[in-house]
Amino acid sequence: MNVADIPVTHTPPGGWSGEFPEPVLAGCTDPIVDGAPDMRGMWKVVEVQVDGAQIHEHRILGAIQRIEQCGDRVTITAGGIIHDMRCDGTAEHGVNDVAEFDKQTPITVVATFEEGVHVLRPVGLPIEVKRWRDGDDLMWQYVGFTCRLSRISTEGE
Repeated sequence: MNVADIPVTHTPPGGWSGEFPEPVLAGCTDPIVDGAPDMRGMWKVVEVQVDGAQIHEHRILGAIQRIEQCGDRVTITAGGIIHDMRCDGTAEHGVNDVAEFDKQTPITVVATFEEGVHVLRPVGLPIEVKRWRDGDDLMWQYVGFTCRLSRISTEGE
């Protein structure tokens, strides 16, 4: 199955809760595009840094996210949201969904792969969210903190 054959998924009204929803890109056979970090799997936040210092108590510690990839497409399922995007640098094919904080505020986010880094740029905001591999771990730089995530499962591959 080709990445273009799979309909784009969005966060359900009010978000999801409980068990993770079914994988979106299951059955897709397109290889991950050149230059993209392989972020597939279930990941758990095991370390948080703020301003370069490790924080031992943070709301994001222990959080789990599932990342699926196929071709230039990435789906991130975590915290009640499902962000499904093509990483082609366009707003049209980026994340067109809702924000995690309230599961209702519309967001548009441009997604790219840049030198082995997955970069998200919310339209109209001067921020970037980045994910990249550091050995076996996944790094995630969000507004105000940077996390190290360990793979806990290959679900989503």
